[in-house]
Amino acid sequence: MDNFIQVATTIDSRDKAERLARKLLAQRFVACVQILVCDSMYHWQGRIESSPEYLCLMKTRADLFPALEKAVTELHPYEVPEILATPVLAVNPSYQDWLNQELQPEERD
Repeated sequence: MDNFIQVATTIDSRDKAERLARKLLAQRFVACVQILVCDSMYHWQGRIESSPEYLCLMKTRADLFPALEKAVTELHPYEVPEILATPVLAVNPSYQDWLNQELQPEERD
């Protein structure tokens, strides 16, 4: 099985989440971005903060993570954006085929 990951980031508006998703999809760093409304609570500059956010769950391969991380960092409005990658332990064959078709080709040595 290919080394798939799910990457999460949060952002402060639906419009920014959609712009981020479209740019990442256009570059084929991700095959899919799910945008979900969430309420976040977190430590920031010595205080506990809370704010509405949009959670972007992105499906990709591990070999694309460095480019994806760089793109998210450059496009993201936050000083410290959340960029968390979680390994995918299993995936059904048809979804795996679709992911591989939609992502940048894997570079082979």
